[in-house]
Amino acid sequence: MDLALLRTFVTVHRAGSFTRAAALLGLSQPAVTSQIRTLERQLGRPLFLRQARGVTPTSIGDELAHKAAPHLDALVEIAETGLDEESSVRTLHLAGPPEFIAERALPALTAPDRHDSQSLTLRASFGNADEVLEGLAAGHHDLAISTARPRGALLTATPLCDEEHVLVAGERWAARIGPGKLRRKGALVLENLPVVEVHESLPFVARYWAAVFDSRPAASGSVIVPDLRAVLACTAKGAGLAVLPRYLCAPALERGEIVALLDPAVPPLRTYFLATRTGTLAMPHIARAHEWLLRAAVDWA
Repeated sequence: MDLALLRTFVTVHRAGSFTRAAALLGLSQPAVTSQIRTLERQLGRPLFLRQARGVTPTSIGDELAHKAAPHLDALVEIAETGLDEESSVRTLHLAGPPEFIAERALPALTAPDRHDSQSLTLRASFGNADEVLEGLAAGHHDLAISTARPRGALLTATPLCDEEHVLVAGERWAARIGPGKLRRKGALVLENLPVVEVHESLPFVARYWAAVFDSRPAASGSVIVPDLRAVLACTAKGAGLAVLPRYLCAPALERGEIVALLDPAVPPLRTYFLATRTGTLAMPHIARAHEWLLRAAVDWA
């Protein structure tokens, strides 16, 4: 059986779409369709059921993928290991939230103790969870850090770390609110106060209110800026309240530039996932970066 046909088949099985598989393989959609039909003729059985949006594997298709995929991944690993030894530099394309990539991921991947990091060049892209996972699925990125766990067979995700959220304000607002009043009256104290956020929907504030106060925020954004580092800077200057990841605002809290308004017994958490396309961890440069990030995440906890 032609290995090229099997490779195309496994890619379609993981992608769930001829169009997406064609993009990942660098082929035209008609070429992918032709290869799948050739394989189906050789086997004498249909491998996929065509639907309005994508394809669904038949039971024979699932069985063939289960048997063939590990061996194809092993062949890729053998080929890529040889290529990795011959090539002095490989490029890793990483995507994720701008603050997390800048403050955590890039320092972990470029640390001096990465003895072979000089053989790896980095290209970073920023985006929200949907954007980075779509880019990963389309083959634009090698690794993606996302706050959403991807679905389907094309992408594989590993929990990376949990992020604690903190309700903060500048000193002036903190003095006006007072921690005692906030503990007694809860979210009522915070109604109609200015909020600094990354989006008009107030995603961080709404998540915190739901987890801590079991309510929705009765406030609107005073400053909306799509970068948590800018949210921190505006909050420190007195623009209003904000909900920020502790790793990002911890230095400002220690310096007294902002104040934590509440210390709930169970602080709100958000999980980050490290995602790859299924099978690509056979490539040594992707596997190394994946391992480095998981090791670094132990110290982030």
